[in-house]
Amino acid sequence: MPRGFVLLNADLGYESTLASDMKRMEGVTDAYTVYGVYDILLKIEADSMERLKEFIGAIRKTKGVKSSLTMLIMD
Repeated sequence: MPRGFVLLNADLGYESTLASDMKRMEGVTDAYTVYGVYDILLKIEADSMERLKEFIGAIRKTKGVKSSLTMLIMD
C-alpha cells in the first residue's frame, strides 16, 4: 500500500481550518498542525500509486495551501 507524508505551508490565517479540512479528505489518515518551517503535516495512503497521486493533486489544489513537500515511504 503506497504511503507518504505531505508537509504544507498554509496561507496566513488558514492553518487551523486547513488542518481540519485535511482530516476529512480521502487518503489523509492523519493531519497535524506543527511549528517550524511548515504549518501542517499529513500522513497519506492509498490502494495504488495512481490514487495516491490523485490525493496529492487534490491536496495541492485546496484553497489555503501555499506550498507543499511530498515524501513517499519506500517499503
